[in-house]
Amino acid sequence: MGIKLYFLRFEKENTVIMMIGVTSFLLTLGFFVWTSTGVSDVLWTPRIVDYKEDIDRHKRDADRIIDYLVTGAGKGVVYNNLAEMTDTYGYRLCGTQTLENVIDYMVDKLKKDGLDNVHKEPVNVTRWVRGNEWAKMLTPRVKPLSILGLGFSVGTPTSGVTAEVIVVRTFDELRDRAREVKGKIVVYNQVWENYGQSVEYRSQGGIEAAKLGAVAALVRSVTPLSINSPHTGQQSSDDWAKKIPTASITVEDAELMWRLSRRGINITVTLYMEAQNLSPVTSYNTVAEIKGSQYPEQVVLVSGHLDSWDVGQGAMDDGGGAFISWQALSVVRKLGLRPKRTLRVVLWTCEEEGIQGGQEYFRVHRNESTNMNIVMESDMGTFTPQGLLFTGSDQAMKIIKYLAATLLKRVNASNVAPDADLTDVFNWPSLGVPGASLKTDDASYFYYHHSQGDTMTVQDPDEMDLCSAVWAVTAYTLADLENMLPANRTISLK
Repeated sequence: MGIKLYFLRFEKENTVIMMIGVTSFLLTLGFFVWTSTGVSDVLWTPRIVDYKEDIDRHKRDADRIIDYLVTGAGKGVVYNNLAEMTDTYGYRLCGTQTLENVIDYMVDKLKKDGLDNVHKEPVNVTRWVRGNEWAKMLTPRVKPLSILGLGFSVGTPTSGVTAEVIVVRTFDELRDRAREVKGKIVVYNQVWENYGQSVEYRSQGGIEAAKLGAVAALVRSVTPLSINSPHTGQQSSDDWAKKIPTASITVEDAELMWRLSRRGINITVTLYMEAQNLSPVTSYNTVAEIKGSQYPEQVVLVSGHLDSWDVGQGAMDDGGGAFISWQALSVVRKLGLRPKRTLRVVLWTCEEEGIQGGQEYFRVHRNESTNMNIVMESDMGTFTPQGLLFTGSDQAMKIIKYLAATLLKRVNASNVAPDADLTDVFNWPSLGVPGASLKTDDASYFYYHHSQGDTMTVQDPDEMDLCSAVWAVTAYTLADLENMLPANRTISLK
């Protein structure tokens, strides 16, 4: 005979209503009110549904969603929608009119799709522009260098910067050779370990070089595979004594200069950049919903970001994530499903330059955290789905694992692992809100990341349909279960 323990929490003004139910054959002991003076009498005995039974009853709806997207009328729709947007507008840099045009385009599409409460929420955002840029190695031989200025970099003087190069592998080596740095261009040829370690050179390389008197910094692109194409990205916007021009270079050119320097050969480079940081402007997060039928104030949020860097088309990063999030709501509406909780899609603005849309949304909506059932984000590509990455309580993890094993096995996406990859929604778990990200076969993600290679050619229609199915089944089911996911929240009685 199994004994099952359930915890539910509701808040209203200064009263916290707690239900502690110990069940055997789902016999609930009671529902109590806790106030600052103690526990009152039993109010009522709600119906508590075992989460496995609750998930099992969603198998038919899950299969309908999968059929619609993989073999039915929804097949290929998400790919075609993304292709139409990216082919029409191209990349969508934060602070540009192109991004705002795409946001208005999406508002129109979401309204025409019949979704509820379609609107924009303002965000004050930075405005960095690249301008023209080029670099050339002058000695020991003349060779053009392919570069991409890093976000928030300053430009060079109109005459450019010409200086001798010092090439280092690590920040430790840079500090050990500090006396050699002043007046030179620092080239970082860091070894690719993984993105988390290698990206430190992109984000901090200019700062560390400037501290030691360098006139510019060139950073090896953060990628495990290169075809002589640079990869851009954001560098830290922290203030330091002197801001210097900073750009990414190709893996091939970083290794070339490393080999030359190891042979004791002097290297001279000319760098020209017109990069500028202009006055902030207003952008918008884009929001649409399917209003919940029983608990409309409780929300399951799915998301991806609309902005991109100013190279390629931003199809992979993060057009795919944004469009499968739209598709998740679209298929639920088209199939006539009405979840108990509200399904909300948020298409973030200006993720690439400091998570600005996500941070502002959290600032404005953080007081809604007790009604936020889960925040979901897709920003690591829409390749063949494998399952989900999850951050939350142990109890919630069990529910997510059972959901995936029961409803997503059919599309071979039943794997659930800890530590969701959250960027725009990374703050929410600090308030106890569970978070999930799409887990895909993303081995090639950083081949194209922030480069000219991020185009629709990376995307596969069938893979996007499968990702949409995983996203829609997960979001809809969690929005329609009898109970919210158990959350990591501290009970505070005022």
